[in-house]
Amino acid sequence: METLLEHEARARQQSELKPVARVAVVGATGYAGGELIHLLTRHPAVEVVSLMSSGRGGREAVTLAESHPVLRGALPVPIQPLDLERLTPVEVDFVFLSTPHEASLELVPQLLDRGLRVVDLSGAFRLKDSGAYPRWYGFEHHAAEALAEAVYGLPELHADAIRQARLVANPGCYPTSAILALAPLLQARMVDVEAGIVCDAKSGATGAGRSPKDELLFANVNENCRAYGFFKHRHVPEMLQALKLEPEVFTFTPHLLPITRGLLSTLYVRLNRAYSSQEVMRVFQDFYGAAPLVRIYEDGRLPEIRAVAYTQYADLGFVLDSDSCRLVVVSALDNLGKGAAGQAVENMNLMLGCAEDAALR
Repeated sequence: METLLEHEARARQQSELKPVARVAVVGATGYAGGELIHLLTRHPAVEVVSLMSSGRGGREAVTLAESHPVLRGALPVPIQPLDLERLTPVEVDFVFLSTPHEASLELVPQLLDRGLRVVDLSGAFRLKDSGAYPRWYGFEHHAAEALAEAVYGLPELHADAIRQARLVANPGCYPTSAILALAPLLQARMVDVEAGIVCDAKSGATGAGRSPKDELLFANVNENCRAYGFFKHRHVPEMLQALKLEPEVFTFTPHLLPITRGLLSTLYVRLNRAYSSQEVMRVFQDFYGAAPLVRIYEDGRLPEIRAVAYTQYADLGFVLDSDSCRLVVVSALDNLGKGAAGQAVENMNLMLGCAEDAALR
């Protein structure tokens, strides 16, 4: 329960926010699109003026309640078919793209040319090497200028660059969990990288998107847990790039859980010498001391999905075997929250000069 002093402090903070920005969400019918709308409708510094689909649902407008029944009455704006003519500075200031990778690839250069600022939730601008896209995403990347200026949108690592950016490539949910767990240790040069790093990650079904797929049918997900994407998951190069790791030292295996939302990654590393738990804890606390949406667990406690589901937090905890220099880090977040829409709003906040956690707590 928020105290009176906390309520007054939050009211003062919100009153200091910059004037309202007009925001459009493209891809509003998807799971991440719905979460974006939910967060933006409670944001004191933005006005949601346009909702568009990116192809799903045909050529006709639908109401918000038809696409996301939980948002019934939240916003009197219908979800229209994609119409680029309405995405101009006359209509909007800021655009979220919750669209397929290929759609974002086509849309982003056009939006930047119109002077709009963009947060793209697809993977189309996450990898800096354009030559990597045919292998990992199955298409040639032809938007060289936009790719060159895109900023990788992990606020805990790149907040200053995000503030100045016109285009932010919102990280994937799996990479967010893994990078947050490993970045402090790698920066502190505590890891014996040559010994290898293993990331075992498990996500709820909404992480796979809303498009109908056989493997996402209820009968195939319920009471089941399935590993997939061995050595070829498209999030692997994103993690390697952010952490400056070589492929041969990093093994990532994702799993699909029979839950709606939530993600938990367990990472196994070997340290380069014996460290105490206090030393490891200090590294995490120092690294994330100013991060409002990262919570560090103490006293050997470990994060769980139920603690982060339907929140915008990323939770981190660890267990250390100092005798063998083995360290296990557990990272949990909501794949639609800090792993997608929540992080996108966090990036928008930085770009607009708002408090980083505005509308997120």
